[in-house]
Amino acid sequence: MSHERPVEPFSDIHVEGGRVRATLLHDPTVEGLDMAIYMDGSGSMQEEYAYQKKSRNLWEFLFGNPSITLPNLVEPQVQWMLEYLATKDRNGVLRVAYWACGSEGRGIELVGDLPGSAARSYKFPGPRAQGAATRLEPAMKDYIGYLKAQIPRGARRGCVVFVTDGVLHDAEEVKDYSRKIAKEIARGRLPRTNFILVGVGGEVDEEQMEDICHEEYPGVGHLWCHRIAEEINQVAELVAVLVDETMTVAAGGTIYDDRGDVLKVYEARLPAVLEFDISEGATSFTLEVNGQRFTQPLPEEDEHHGEEEDEDHH
Repeated sequence: MSHERPVEPFSDIHVEGGRVRATLLHDPTVEGLDMAIYMDGSGSMQEEYAYQKKSRNLWEFLFGNPSITLPNLVEPQVQWMLEYLATKDRNGVLRVAYWACGSEGRGIELVGDLPGSAARSYKFPGPRAQGAATRLEPAMKDYIGYLKAQIPRGARRGCVVFVTDGVLHDAEEVKDYSRKIAKEIARGRLPRTNFILVGVGGEVDEEQMEDICHEEYPGVGHLWCHRIAEEINQVAELVAVLVDETMTVAAGGTIYDDRGDVLKVYEARLPAVLEFDISEGATSFTLEVNGQRFTQPLPEEDEHHGEEEDEDHH
């Protein structure tokens, strides 16, 4: 009798009547995830990046402390996002940058590749050169360049958050570059990547965002998702929800038999339990997710193997 055990990411394998029931130990679609945060550096964000002064009482004034500096509106939001999103990232380190910088709004000012474990210690005073326009395509290119460099180091999936408070001045360029990225993903030259666009305040063009985010790409589906926050202090929580939703639903998988034939395709998210028919005589199956392959040897018909072996075989 065969006594094949589950290999990760499976915790339980059951074969009966030519049908396989495989339970996932964990979701393999988020393994190797490399995340980044890009904050709008255009001039319209100037007030949000300004640190506030608060007067102290008479005694503090007399003892030489006339005022204290309070964090700007953006800083606690980026700290919170960095700390939370680092729990999703493959190594707990996120790329953080300002975009839409400089006279033409094309500049990128890198804050750094920051570990989320020290998120509360970082300051986010805004870019040195605030932008005169809001151009997103250069930030997309910066992240893709970064992601490509991370692939040899273990990156198998990308997710980047862009926060803005205004209208994009290069929407057509963004759409054109998105198509190029989708083709690279479909051809296996780039890992599956998700772009999250968060607008803040009443100056955001939601129709423009929807136009970018609703496009579907052959073999990939949606690249973008978006939401709008009324105030900057709502951004971090909104981003956390969006990332959780995106990581859950964006990546599917494909099941192959030991001859390489496709048995089942999951277009959306992988369910916790995978069920599919397999041909007689097959000795294993393979789950492919985001370019990774997990091959699971099959127990003999009517055998059931899991983390805790059943006392009675069915």
